[in-house]
Amino acid sequence: MTDHRARRTARFFAIVFAGFALSAPLAAQQAPDAGSQPETQQDEMDPRFLRSYVFVRSSVDRSAIWIGDRFSFIVTVECTNGTDILTDDLSRDRLETQDLDILGVEETREDLGEGLIVYRFVYHLTTYSFLPATKQIGEMLLRYYVRRPGQRPEDIVPAGEITVPGATVVVRSLLPDNLDSAQYRYEREPAPRATALTLMQPVGIGLVILSIVPVVFWAVALQRKLRHRQRRQSARRLRLHERAALDEVRALDVEGEAGRRSAYDRLSALVRSHVTGAWGVNADGLTPDEIALALSAQGHSEVSAGAVQFLDICDKARYGRSEELPSSDACRAAVDQAEQLIGLGQS
Repeated sequence: MTDHRARRTARFFAIVFAGFALSAPLAAQQAPDAGSQPETQQDEMDPRFLRSYVFVRSSVDRSAIWIGDRFSFIVTVECTNGTDILTDDLSRDRLETQDLDILGVEETREDLGEGLIVYRFVYHLTTYSFLPATKQIGEMLLRYYVRRPGQRPEDIVPAGEITVPGATVVVRSLLPDNLDSAQYRYEREPAPRATALTLMQPVGIGLVILSIVPVVFWAVALQRKLRHRQRRQSARRLRLHERAALDEVRALDVEGEAGRRSAYDRLSALVRSHVTGAWGVNADGLTPDEIALALSAQGHSEVSAGAVQFLDICDKARYGRSEELPSSDACRAAVDQAEQLIGLGQS
């Protein structure tokens, strides 16, 4: 009995010692090495592990637009657990579009605490072309990194990149989608016109022509009347203007050469103005001989000779040589002659 109990005790201790002997190598294998990093820390530096901390979504506020309509392409980025993004990757220049015009970009950053940062980029777009009917907004690559305390922007090293999904917008138009098979006209033959309407067509055209002819004659007569009114001034206003002009010429100092030339220049302009206002002949730019012919055609042949002679004297005095310039007495006499010529025309 005693021997049997001793054998059982010895067998128990043998099993215990064998268990310790087998567990020692496994414990040594599982013990962490002093120079190695924890498994959790190694996983956190893995870009694939960090990518799960950056969440990106994109959308458009309108899926279909008309030509010239404005719509928005919205990109939202959520960064958690100390991650952040390079916002330059979402700038206006990085957005690739197909026949779309970028009107502006709005960028906001909101720190919600506990390591959560939300970025929101709103791109305002439009288009002025309906071909192609589906406009594409391309994908963008966004780089992310881990924030470090006191880290400068130039020292940032991206840990990886994530794709920002694109979008599509359909352009609507009143034109049919398939221009080749579009029908713009009704193919059915028009109904024949009634015989009565066919006979009335020339009658209607004749009535229209008859109604236009009186209007044409009335317009021509009105134009002539207005032109005659523009040329001829009222007798009272013309007399006041000419009297003031003669007084200005008499006030000039005609003893010198410059004064006499100025007096003859004003007298010539005064007579030409009188011919235009009182006798209905536009004398501006005409030679004295042309003025005489025009006066004779208007029935004023009795004054044409005197007007031509006076204008010849004025032109020689204005443009002639100094030794041919009339004297001061002759200049004063020319003022009186101009007054008589003007008075003859007004009578």
